[in-house]
Amino acid sequence: MSTKRSVRVSIVGEEYPIRTERSAEFTRAVADYVDRTIRSVLESGTVIETHKAAILAAMKITDELFHAREEGEALAGDMRALAAEIRRLLPPAKRETA
Repeated sequence: MSTKRSVRVSIVGEEYPIRTERSAEFTRAVADYVDRTIRSVLESGTVIETHKAAILAAMKITDELFHAREEGEALAGDMRALAAEIRRLLPPAKRETA
């Protein structure tokens, strides 16, 4: 079982204690990404309220996550197809069924 630790991070000038099993470096990198994304929304000039910018930033980050998942699933499908093709080319004694 992993031990949770508290890591202090700053997002748009506010300090937050985050309880996590991840390393402090990882947690700070995530918080920095969130901070940069919120600031990017604020700097676009379309939103001035921080809480609304945070919602739009969450939407942007979630869109990136979903896109990365789609790409990962497509890549996994391509790899399965390639493995099937390679398996077909192997002599019968070397073929493994998955």
